[in-house]
Amino acid sequence: MTLFESRARTGAVAAINPVAKLAASALIAVPLILTLDVVSAAVALALECVLFLFAGLGWREFWLRTWPVWLAAPLTAVTIALYGEAAGEVYVEWFVVRISEGSLALAGATLVRVLAVALPSVVLFVTVDPTDLADGLAQIVRLPARFVLGALAGLRMVGLFLDDWRALELARRARGVADRGRVRRFVGMAFALLVLSIRRGAKLATAMEARGFGAPGARTWARESRFGAREWALIAVGAAISAIAISAAVLAGTWNFILGPS
Repeated sequence: MTLFESRARTGAVAAINPVAKLAASALIAVPLILTLDVVSAAVALALECVLFLFAGLGWREFWLRTWPVWLAAPLTAVTIALYGEAAGEVYVEWFVVRISEGSLALAGATLVRVLAVALPSVVLFVTVDPTDLADGLAQIVRLPARFVLGALAGLRMVGLFLDDWRALELARRARGVADRGRVRRFVGMAFALLVLSIRRGAKLATAMEARGFGAPGARTWARESRFGAREWALIAVGAAISAIAISAAVLAGTWNFILGPS
């Protein structure tokens, strides 16, 4: 177990069933997706920061895990500012670029909105074990066991996929065919990895069928997936964050339902 993993499992949220984390993330994200205003996103983000304190992540791991979100949000805002719908006073206009008062306001709302939607999904799922998630989806949500176990097996193969890529690269370099032609080398390695993945997938499917994973009857589970008061509490927190954010936007007069009539 790595240092990050040992820290991640000390938080109050870490031991909660992954299904509850999935539900809480959805409850936070869906209302923010339906509106585009800075007030609801800012309020939700502020409340989420309090929730992050109980996720069991150190500050270093938090930044390492979420840096793609912090990078994508400003880039999205810059795009909206340059090419968004013009409204109000126009500050800069050149070719297809038009920076206006409305586009800047929209860019600010988009920036906070991306952070408020993406950060909970990343932080809450850092401590999720794929096997625990599969157990919860099959036992609590009642998804088909064959589908869940197949997805879990595929997810477990991601590490082997990366190892195979490194092994192929080292083997080609040892044979002296990896010094030039990067595009051609990439295509060749990708094709070889595709063939290897298909073969491994066929062998894995045969092995799983031989062990009864495709049996039509009700199956048993090695670990029981529990859903109790802590899980309902986390879902209630997610619902409360959404309700407070929406209420704040409505009271401030900034609520902007994007599916409504223009």
